Amino acid sequence: MGTTEARPPGRASGASGPGITVGRVDLFALIAAERLRLADELELLSPDDWAQPSLCDGWTTHVVAAHLNAPWEIKVPTVLIGIVRHRGSIDRAFDQMALDLARRLPPGRCAAGLREHAGHRFTPPMMGPEAPLTDVIVHGNDILAPLGRSVAVAPDALRTSLAWLAKGDAKGFLPRSRVQGLAFEATDVDLRCGSGPAVVSGPALAVITTLLGRRSGVDQLAGDGLALLLERL
Repeated sequence: MGTTEARPPGRASGASGPGITVGRVDLFALIAAERLRLADELELLSPDDWAQPSLCDGWTTHVVAAHLNAPWEIKVPTVLIGIVRHRGSIDRAFDQMALDLARRLPPGRCAAGLREHAGHRFTPPMMGPEAPLTDVIVHGNDILAPLGRSVAVAPDALRTSLAWLAKGDAKGFLPRSRVQGLAFEATDVDLRCGSGPAVVSGPALAVITTLLGRRSGVDQLAGDGLALLLERL
């Protein structure tokens, strides 16, 4: 399912102009770049590709792409009403909203929306930009990996997302218990994060997607903490 059910992780520190930065990295610029990168790939897909299952259970390529348009297509009151209608279940509410949005937005419009709104700065209430950044990274992979496609996610984007998830504060994305006692080494972007002592190592995207319950990248991972992580999924 989607990753956007997160709760407040705390905002990134260090404002720089209109962007939110970690160190010297503008997180909203990272989000915009990843939306544009994904839009480029979506525009190459065939009608058959749009109907294929994604890595999100029950969602096609089209539904995941529609879900990524939710920040500018669905207003916060609509989200809250949906949660109430589904008796407080964020998962069920988001599932229904994504399906409804896919019925309203044709595939081409989903791709165009990511391009037109790449710089959109919405974050869910009390959340920082790490959440939508992680959303576009992970859902982009959910769409493209089953199709044998990929995008070259920026190293700064991967480092930011993985470091945030490793803190255990990304409620709704993953439970804190999943990362307790684990450290994570991203072998392709020179990052180690988490509390350790057991280590999970591998390409950053494979670590991120595994942390969020996808098993497609497990064969790229290693380390004495891998078995423990897999037990917690």
